[in-house]
Amino acid sequence: MSESTLHAITGMIGEVLGDEMVDEPITMETSFADDLEIESIELVQLAELVEARWGEKVDFNAWIAGQSIDDVISLTVGDLVTFVDSCL
Repeated sequence: MSESTLHAITGMIGEVLGDEMVDEPITMETSFADDLEIESIELVQLAELVEARWGEKVDFNAWIAGQSIDDVISLTVGDLVTFVDSCL
């Protein structure tokens, strides 16, 4: 796990949700659905930020599309960090 990737994604989440909307520190175990209560439109915004930061080598949309609905619901920040690191 890359601390710089976690830091970058944490910043993106703050940008999407607004820093004041994030009550607890974001960790690898933070759940997008349960902890952050992220909506699908916000996930799209996050995907756009990921693409803007890392370009085509990190295809967030294809990765998310390949997940089951249960996997998307249980998605954690750590899952996204691991995916990004695996692409870089």
